[in-house]
Amino acid sequence: MTIIIQKVETEDINPVLDIWLNASLQAHAFIPAPYWQQQLIAMRDLYLPLSENYIIKENHTVLGFASLLRSEQVLAALFIDPAQQGKGYGVRLLNFLKQQCEQLHLNVYAENTSAVQFYQKQGFKMTSPGIDQNTGHAELGMSWCRP
Repeated sequence: MTIIIQKVETEDINPVLDIWLNASLQAHAFIPAPYWQQQLIAMRDLYLPLSENYIIKENHTVLGFASLLRSEQVLAALFIDPAQQGKGYGVRLLNFLKQQCEQLHLNVYAENTSAVQFYQKQGFKMTSPGIDQNTGHAELGMSWCRP
């Protein structure tokens, strides 16, 4: 089993979008599903092109991805296929990005407690509460700095 992390290529876009939608629906059940379905085109045409996108693959299968806004050191997205969660792929992707950045910042929905706990375990500290303008749900700003 060879696990690789690499930049997203054209043929990876559809698996990335599938993972994003399925993981978003699962992790954010507190937001109505049509919201996520309506965001799919913006994700493909706006958000992904603005970011540096990396996938984690095993045996040519995309298992998850991360999107980095490098100039702002913002982790814009980290999603693992729901069927593959809990197997360490998210930690591997995050460690890959931590090797390249002095610090990382992100926002996560407060109601997504498993993600909040995941980031805390990975050394992220809460910085500021806020409200996501698109959904009206509470979110938490979190940051990690290289020791």
